[in-house]
Amino acid sequence: MVLLILGVLLWAGAHLFKRAAPAQRAALGDKGRGAVALALLVSVLLMIFGYRMADGAAFWGRDPATVGINNLLMLAALYFTSPGPKKGALFYRMRHPMLTGFLLWTVAHLLVNGDVPSFVLFGGLGLWAIVEMGVINRAEPDWTPPEKGPIRKDLIFLAASLVLLFVIGWVHTWLGYPTFG
Repeated sequence: MVLLILGVLLWAGAHLFKRAAPAQRAALGDKGRGAVALALLVSVLLMIFGYRMADGAAFWGRDPATVGINNLLMLAALYFTSPGPKKGALFYRMRHPMLTGFLLWTVAHLLVNGDVPSFVLFGGLGLWAIVEMGVINRAEPDWTPPEKGPIRKDLIFLAASLVLLFVIGWVHTWLGYPTFG
């Protein structure tokens, strides 16, 4: 569980570094991008290995209803993490579509994974997404939404999100985590 916690903390720290310590981040210049990217890579590896090795009590699991809701939430999460909300007509005024999509991803996974390691991983990452939105809003209170795009952009990115959902579902199933019931 220690690796998992370290991975979540490193993920949050690497993402918050720019806002929490702007002078130190600016002093790193372009080298800072590589350092942050390396920290994020290490955090993902720590989370993967930590989650696979972690053990803890299980409070709920998958059932047909939660699997269906999970898949709908995942479709929304994939759409919000795409360029669709910023280029389309439906959600162009949303300030943090990618972080919202990330938060939906965590909620979807907690819905079907009710064990302690999942609480640490998905709960911790969901908490990070909420904190990140607040930190960005406080650091940059003045924000102008992009111009409204055509509805066809929303439809294109929704279709791409649906294809991606099936690809991710196939990979999950191949790895032993069936996604579609």
